[in-house]
Amino acid sequence: MEFLSALAAGNQAKLMLQVLSNEGVNPLTMALTVAAKHCRGWFVCFLDQEQDIEDCKSQLSCYDLEDAVEFMHGNPCEVITQSKNIDFAVIDCKFKDYLRLFQIIDLNRRGSIVVLTNLVRKENGAGFGEVLRGKRGIECVTLSIGEGMELTRIGVTCNHENKRFHVTYEN
Repeated sequence: MEFLSALAAGNQAKLMLQVLSNEGVNPLTMALTVAAKHCRGWFVCFLDQEQDIEDCKSQLSCYDLEDAVEFMHGNPCEVITQSKNIDFAVIDCKFKDYLRLFQIIDLNRRGSIVVLTNLVRKENGAGFGEVLRGKRGIECVTLSIGEGMELTRIGVTCNHENKRFHVTYEN
């Protein structure tokens, strides 16, 4: 989860999105909220109808993160059309209409990242990167993290002015 948080923060994602199936606030939700707060961005998390929004906010309030996230109920396929230029999206493959989201999501053309989680549970066929594979400016990798994760990078996501990075080794 820290990996995805660092990826979102490192790419200075200003609009982040997470579509959950039925589990409510999870460690990934907290990690993305931290990234949104760090980048001064906005994080929208779609919850299942059964999840209580106030309960989810209270879970984040002890870390002073409740202001960096907006929880929403409803069908993400209907509400997501209001969000434009999404920089970072995390979609749970347990969500039954995740393939439909691929068609309607408005990603930032200058650079965005789409992460699919729970690949083991996908029943409807291809992942996002598999659909776009072979197109120019698309890179996709499948990782064996959790129940499977697919990362798809679209366009240029790095700032070429800052080519330096810092590596710390801990013993």
